[in-house]
Amino acid sequence: MNDPDRWNDLAKHYEETAHPFTAPFAEAALARVEVTPQTRLLDVATGTGALALAAARAGAQVLAVDFSPGMVARVTAHGLPNLEGRTMDGQALDLPDAAFDATFSVFGVMMFPDWRKGLAEMARVTRPGGHGVVATWQSQGAATHLLLAEVVRDLFPDREWRSGLPEGLTFLGDPERLSAEMVAAGFAAPSIETMTHDYMLRMTDLDPETQFGLSEDWGALGPDDQKAVVDEVHRRAGGREVLPVPSTALIAVSTCP
Repeated sequence: MNDPDRWNDLAKHYEETAHPFTAPFAEAALARVEVTPQTRLLDVATGTGALALAAARAGAQVLAVDFSPGMVARVTAHGLPNLEGRTMDGQALDLPDAAFDATFSVFGVMMFPDWRKGLAEMARVTRPGGHGVVATWQSQGAATHLLLAEVVRDLFPDREWRSGLPEGLTFLGDPERLSAEMVAAGFAAPSIETMTHDYMLRMTDLDPETQFGLSEDWGALGPDDQKAVVDEVHRRAGGREVLPVPSTALIAVSTCP
C-alpha cells in the first residue's frame, strides 16, 4: 500500500470504483466546515480528489497533494482554476507552517506508515483557529477489504488470519484513539460522527486481484481457497448485478489552538 507506482497503476480503476463510493463521505466531511472563496484548503492524500474537487466546486482555494503522481494527474485533469495538485509525501509536507484555514484527509493519513507524523503535519500547516478534519474507516475496514475479511472468517473459521489492514486504520478506527491521537498531533479534541454508506460491488467488474489484491489475507490464500472466496462472493450476490457492502466511517472535526 506504500508503493506510489502501485497506486499510479490503480488510479483509473480507483477513480471509477472507489471515488464514487468515497465521495459522499468526503462531501459530508466538507459540510462540517464553512467554506468561502477566501478559504485556503489542503487535501492530504487526495487520491482522485473526492474531497478536493468538492471543495473547489464550493469555492475554496484548494491544494490537493498525494504521493502518487498518477492520482494527482486525475485530480488536475478536471481543470478547475482554484484547484492545484502537487505530488508530495503527507508525512513531510513541503509547505509552510499555519498556511491553511482547513486541512482534510479523507481515508488518507490512516494509510501512512508513520500516520502520527501525518497527523502532526496536518496540524502544523493549519493556522490557529483553523480546522482539521480526518475521515477513517472503522477498525474492520470497508468495501471489498471488509467483504474479504467477512468471507474468509466464514469459510475458514479455524484459521488465524492477519487483518491485512494498515496499522493506522486499525488504530484510528477506534473513536477514543482517533480523538487522543489528533490531540497529541496538535489539534483540539475533535467531535466525531459515524456515517454508513454502501460500497456497490458490481459483479460484472469483479477482478479478484484488483479488488482483493491489496489485502494480506488474499495473498495468504492458495488458488483453491481464492476460488472458494470468489464463489462465496457470487453466492452472496445471489444473481444480483450489484452486491452492496455497508461500510462505516468516522469523521473527526477539530480546530487548531
